[in-house]
Amino acid sequence: MEPLYEEYLANHGTIVKPYYWLSFSLDCSNCPYHIRTGEEARVPYTEFYQIFGFPYGPTYPPTKHLTFYELKTSSGSLVQKGHASSCTGNDTHPESMLFEVNGYFDSAIHNNDCIRHIILYSSNSPCNEANHCCISKMYNFLAKYPDITLSVYFSQLYHTEAEFPASPWNREALRSLASLWPQVTLSPISGGIWYSLLSNFVSGVQGASVFQPILTGRALADRHNAHEINAITGVKPYFTDVLLQAEENLDIKVQAALEGHPLNSVFPRQSFQLTSGQLQPNLTLDPRVPVVFVLVPYRDLPPIHVGPSPHKPRNIIRHLNVPQISFQETGDLRKSPIGMPVERVEITGQFASSKEADEKKKKKKKAKN
Repeated sequence: MEPLYEEYLANHGTIVKPYYWLSFSLDCSNCPYHIRTGEEARVPYTEFYQIFGFPYGPTYPPTKHLTFYELKTSSGSLVQKGHASSCTGNDTHPESMLFEVNGYFDSAIHNNDCIRHIILYSSNSPCNEANHCCISKMYNFLAKYPDITLSVYFSQLYHTEAEFPASPWNREALRSLASLWPQVTLSPISGGIWYSLLSNFVSGVQGASVFQPILTGRALADRHNAHEINAITGVKPYFTDVLLQAEENLDIKVQAALEGHPLNSVFPRQSFQLTSGQLQPNLTLDPRVPVVFVLVPYRDLPPIHVGPSPHKPRNIIRHLNVPQISFQETGDLRKSPIGMPVERVEITGQFASSKEADEKKKKKKKAKN
């Protein structure tokens, strides 16, 4: 294949122009090298906080998108880590760059057949708006590489609330992507995954500072994301509720302070159900707001499902109705995902008419008797 990108060797990894025609732009501080690999993928802590909203909580509105990624073998060995940043000059999201046909991921897997799993850690959930078509490209990519599994972890949901005109479109696209479970999983970043990001993708963070507390605003946002993605897709996400752990481990005074938190009533504690509550527009740290000092030990990511699983989701939509989709590239999208057999029954007009004729014959026999 002829690659769409250009890659250059740097001091601690590589820097990549995702589109070979990109040039330096005054409108985008990251142009033209929006993909960086190896240790070049690390970002300053201030940038990580501003984009991912850790440890205080989400920042509004999200002006920039950033996605960290890991490419792994079937045994879990790391092949490559990197990041992709959005282009403000061309209004392009990271997922759109990474999953482009003949783009960076396409070429990486074509040239390295040991890659079996892609993990994304994104500041925002992928969208499918007309200018980006991120989920369409991800869907096409997975159809091309059915042996690849994809895990998507996000810091906040992107344009899924009712006030955004594109929200029905984005929610339907997320449902369709989630219908590829267990090949695809969608989950909020939570618990020990935050510390994994600090350790592997943030510069200037060492030693004990990696395990800084998860604050109340961030923990509530993670809980909200878990409820919302479950309500949108019908698939229960991987999620570590540090607030629940805090309530079990901390003393009575801290528990009472947590229960009195003005945002705590917005999010139910355990049941994964749709909530009408909305995140406040500003979750920055306030000295008067109680802080949950919980140290969550780093743990490995949840097991990667590559075959049939007994925990099958319900109410799954197995179609993708999205713009600019290329059926030549995706193949037969009606094929059922791995581990989910589907029985198709076709009812023709001839079958229906013959059934009606049989019913009339039965009625005539009853009348004669």
